[in-house]
Amino acid sequence: MTPIIVWLRQDLRLADNAALHAAAASGQPVVPLFIWDPEPAWGAGGATQWWLEGSLRALALDLAKRGAPLVLRKGKAAEVVDAVIAETGATAVHWNRCYEPAAIARDKAIKADLRERGIAVETFAASVLFEPWTLQTKTGGPYRVFTPFYNATRAIAPRAPLPAPRKLTGVKIAGDDLASWGLRPTKPDWAGGLRETWTPGEAAARKQLTHFLDEIAAAYHHTRDVPGVLGTSRLSPYLHFGEISPHQIWAAAGAREPNSGIVSFQREVVWREFSTHLLYHFPHMPTKPLRPAFARFPWRRDKRALSAWQRGMTGYPIVDAGMRELWHTGWMHNRVRMIVASFLVKHLLLPWQDGEAWFWDTLVDADLANNAASWQWVAGCGMDAAPYFRIFNPMLQGAKFDAEGAYVRRWVPEIGGLPNEYLHTPWEAPALDLAAAGVVLGKTYPRPIVDHAAARARALTALKEISASDP
Repeated sequence: MTPIIVWLRQDLRLADNAALHAAAASGQPVVPLFIWDPEPAWGAGGATQWWLEGSLRALALDLAKRGAPLVLRKGKAAEVVDAVIAETGATAVHWNRCYEPAAIARDKAIKADLRERGIAVETFAASVLFEPWTLQTKTGGPYRVFTPFYNATRAIAPRAPLPAPRKLTGVKIAGDDLASWGLRPTKPDWAGGLRETWTPGEAAARKQLTHFLDEIAAAYHHTRDVPGVLGTSRLSPYLHFGEISPHQIWAAAGAREPNSGIVSFQREVVWREFSTHLLYHFPHMPTKPLRPAFARFPWRRDKRALSAWQRGMTGYPIVDAGMRELWHTGWMHNRVRMIVASFLVKHLLLPWQDGEAWFWDTLVDADLANNAASWQWVAGCGMDAAPYFRIFNPMLQGAKFDAEGAYVRRWVPEIGGLPNEYLHTPWEAPALDLAAAGVVLGKTYPRPIVDHAAARARALTALKEISASDP
């Protein structure tokens, strides 16, 4: 029998993998193929590459145990697929659909070419609960506001997850040595914190989901806003790489006793769906504001301010804690993501695209749709966005969500000796408290790079310079 090539992309798992499931069910030999093509727009950032290497190693072991070794090839996708077809005699190619603009264009071209040459192509849904074209407003257009989108999804029951194939028949074919791709850093090795924090792979994803549902989910509606505790699912990188599917998560959460934590968690899963929905219908979202008026916004350019934000040296403890957590672990608590994003675009008046690009390179869960939609939400220029005049006060945010200072003390230890009263406003601390804590403002910890009140006034003035309404 001729083999079926299963082209793996953002679906690095065996369970609930629709393309792999269909190929296995056919009874034909299977060639699991992963292609590393670093050339397309929005190529993988450094943290993403680190995770990908670990994920592929885990997947290769799982596939080998079932009899079908993972084939790794580097190059342009169309050329690699053609080469593997020629080497194996495959007459069919399966893949699960991606929804990024460049991936859609690439996949359409490859599908058309293969079918024209008599190669069967089957594509499947595996990374979203609801494909973007299946949900429309009553007038027939895409949803632009989250709450109506969320309400629409509540009327649809997602399908049940598919089982992992117990056994596969593979094909012997040469592939690349994963180490030759250079996905992990060598000198300097900046990934120590990532290794301490994460274990990529399907088995780790299942373990993390179980831990969340057993230990955290009941209180998630509260703990998800408290960065100093492990109160979130931390499933986002596993979802991005497809080591676990939204169907698996939805089914597992739905099987638990309903409570406000589970409902809040499921709502976050649907926000991820909404982001994909927006990207599919508005493919310019990663680079241009969805509200056209913001194309005229008077953004500043300030390399020193951007660098201070990136390094966690702004003088605002909750902001600096978040940026340092990001650099060390490749991840940041969601509440803090909103705080640091608001600080960049409103306190510093720097373009949201600068923040989006930094997150893209440093986040292990750097998802194009979610990253772009979330930055536009904070910047006030998205379809369903926080109003621009909503400017987070970093001192109040820190005092409210990190009242005991656990988060700031972990990531900004140089001010950890300050009393809680001054931990989020060290510049207000009396000289005796600063001395007792060993804090010398401007030396051991920076003074604020911008005054909050002045920055807020500047941001509101800038808002007045653009049209108050979108066309």
